[in-house]
Amino acid sequence: MISSMTGYGRGEVTVDRFTVLADVRSVNNRFLEVAIRLPRTLTLREIDVKELVRSKFSRGKVNVVMTTTRENENDMPLKINPAAAKAYGKLLNSLRKAAKIQERVTLDHLLKFPEVLEIGILEDGDEKEWSVARQALLAALDDLGVMRQREGIELMNDFIARLNRLKEIIDEVERIAKTLVPEERARLEERLNRLLSDKSVIDRGRLELELALFADKLDVTEECVRFRSHMKFFQEALGGEESAGRKLGFLVQEMNREANTIGAKASSAQIAHLVVVMKEELEKIREQLQNIE
Repeated sequence: MISSMTGYGRGEVTVDRFTVLADVRSVNNRFLEVAIRLPRTLTLREIDVKELVRSKFSRGKVNVVMTTTRENENDMPLKINPAAAKAYGKLLNSLRKAAKIQERVTLDHLLKFPEVLEIGILEDGDEKEWSVARQALLAALDDLGVMRQREGIELMNDFIARLNRLKEIIDEVERIAKTLVPEERARLEERLNRLLSDKSVIDRGRLELELALFADKLDVTEECVRFRSHMKFFQEALGGEESAGRKLGFLVQEMNREANTIGAKASSAQIAHLVVVMKEELEKIREQLQNIE
């Protein structure tokens, strides 16, 4: 089943008055790209977050934002770094004197430097916190996956409708193409009859040879067969288990190639018009495929 690359997921888990909220958004992208924003206490888990995203999705630009909340302030795994605070205070005072600034150095100034507050180590804190965060992230990724699959179903229905339209068009092209050779034969004989008063000088063998060569140039049966084959594989890929975005894109490219060949070989205004309609449908499919995983 195909899946879209666009969607949103949310997961929230609370354990022992510690809450993690995960928001995950994804949009179109040629490859899988993961952007992460984590609270300071989870910064060391960035690789773990990326691995979880990769285990769920293969394409798309995925943006992960996680926040944490503690009801008990004593559980905050942060501590003061006195050495850093003194060093920055001394540096700011030196800068204040050098620039002849009267304003005093305050706590607000010091807190702008992240090294002043550092992540402490709680007993089993890292693993416990990550366990809760992991649950929240998995819930958000599952939620995102459901939304991407729902949109994928809508896209699949649109693809099937367009494939049915293309089947009707290729059947009509083949029907018209079969009438071209008899029509051209009659037209050529009529022209010769007008030009030659003595019909016996017409070389029937040469005429049949020219008609055979002309018929071969007009024959689009092979292209129609290949076009139908590509449509069959396209529809099979829509219901497959694996990500099919790249495969579907290749098949649309091949169908477009066959349509171009049909347009080049046919000398019929009707077929030329049908080829234009085919290419319009294929272009709409190609645009929609940009959102398929």
